[in-house]
Amino acid sequence: MAAQPPRPVGERSMGSPREADSAPARSPAWAPTQARTPGAALVGQRESPESGLQEHYSNLCMEKSQKINPFILRILQEVDEEIKKGLAAGITLNIAGNNCLVPVERVTGEDFWILSRILKNCLYINGLDVGYNLLSDVGAYYAAKLVQKQLNLIYLNLMFNDIGPEGGELIAKVLHKNQTLKYLRMTGNKIENKGGMFFAAMLQINSSLEKLDLGDCDLEESTVHIGRMLKENHCLVVLHMCKHDIKNSGIQQLCDALYLNSSLRYLDVSCNKITHDGMVYLADVLKSNTTLEVIDLSFNRIENAGANYLSETLTSHNRSLKALSVVSNNIEGEGLVALSQSMKTNLTFSHIYIWGNKFDEATCVAYSDLIQMGRLKPDNTDVEPFVVDGRVYLAEVSNGLKKHYYWTSTSGESYDHSSNAGFALVPVGQQP
Repeated sequence: MAAQPPRPVGERSMGSPREADSAPARSPAWAPTQARTPGAALVGQRESPESGLQEHYSNLCMEKSQKINPFILRILQEVDEEIKKGLAAGITLNIAGNNCLVPVERVTGEDFWILSRILKNCLYINGLDVGYNLLSDVGAYYAAKLVQKQLNLIYLNLMFNDIGPEGGELIAKVLHKNQTLKYLRMTGNKIENKGGMFFAAMLQINSSLEKLDLGDCDLEESTVHIGRMLKENHCLVVLHMCKHDIKNSGIQQLCDALYLNSSLRYLDVSCNKITHDGMVYLADVLKSNTTLEVIDLSFNRIENAGANYLSETLTSHNRSLKALSVVSNNIEGEGLVALSQSMKTNLTFSHIYIWGNKFDEATCVAYSDLIQMGRLKPDNTDVEPFVVDGRVYLAEVSNGLKKHYYWTSTSGESYDHSSNAGFALVPVGQQP
């Protein structure tokens, strides 16, 4: 039996969903079960969500002797105002700790304990973003309980919250029976291979989760288990595996599984150690796979040979891939020109991102021509042609598959289609 995560003394183990629902958990040791204030009885009567989330949160903090987090209080007030305006359907609660537009006091596991008690009865909230906070494994425990009890929740963002292997195990296990959650982000939580194994096992059982981000989770060469999962899972649509230390043997294992998988549409294997040899396997599977629409190969090292393998398949065989990112892959003119030629014959192939490679004059002319003739729309690439002394050059523009994936813009629209084309091409559940 796996070790339980460090959590407040006095909490029950989650156990089965039925057991957890039937037996009320005792309050943690750092939050007394009875408030030692004259108004304790009155506070208990005010726990109904009808009194407003802000008031409910304040009262519950007082009852449990928990310090009020002003950031949470502010966000709940905004939600209350939306509800008063009649906008009570499908609300996403954004309590991300990287919000630089308002004062932020990052949410701890103890804060999330109180918040989860409020949200479990708020059926009009179907999305929750608590990324970039300090939840740790304690918060992961309550996040798992929330997923278990709040059956309208379709989007949960837990990225960069110091959640470890034990917290990852709890979240993965609660998803065995969950049929609601569509989109989960665990990005940046160091769940390691131990936690990753539980997610791979969960995905062989879960039939509702469509989008999963396990990027930068200290998983190494997880492709054996992910590959087995992809052979069994026919629901997952988006899979992010950046920084998994995937090498050519790993991409081969993934491609072997993709011959049998008919659901995955967006594959992110950026920031790995894939070279041109790995592109032999990917190019071959793309000849028969008719599901994949977006592939992110950014920050690998496929070079000209790898680009040529992909170009040949995209020109002669594949007619399902819409977007490809080969940013910073040490590709020179020949390989980049070959990919541009694919777009002239393959009309499905509409988005390409190439910045960070080695542009020669032929490359600049090729992509300038694609844009000038209207074959490549300016919003669908990360380069823009300009002319100096009669010679064509390419400048970088802020477009990509997920430009605003890890941060919130301080001005303008953070989630426009040109900067986040991957989400626009493969929309799943609640967008980030």
